[in-house]
Amino acid sequence: MEKNYLQLNQITAYTKAFHLSNLVWDLVSSWDGFAKHTIGQQFINAIDSISANIAEGFGRYHKKDKIKFYYYSFGSVKECLDWNEKAKIRKLISEEDYNKIFETLQVLPKEIHQLINFTNEKLKI
Repeated sequence: MEKNYLQLNQITAYTKAFHLSNLVWDLVSSWDGFAKHTIGQQFINAIDSISANIAEGFGRYHKKDKIKFYYYSFGSVKECLDWNEKAKIRKLISEEDYNKIFETLQVLPKEIHQLINFTNEKLKI
């Protein structure tokens, strides 16, 4: 009997965060030097941190360790909401791009919490 193990790319929160980070990367890449080195770098670091922390948590063995990294990704989502707002106000992104990013950032906390609940329920240690 073959066991099917959950793969990282099957975690919806991870795939959404990964795709979102590439969208933001593409947007920030076109900004001028000042915007890139101020808001851009911090926005990229925060947005990349969402999927990176989910991936790191997924790779951990113990339940508490996994969940700690999932909560870090949750914090990064909140930080990205701030950077997204600043990018819009400072006219670095279009209303359409702002809305795309915002909508995904609104959905991610629920999906990260589902991942935390799943981990709590399914893992013993």
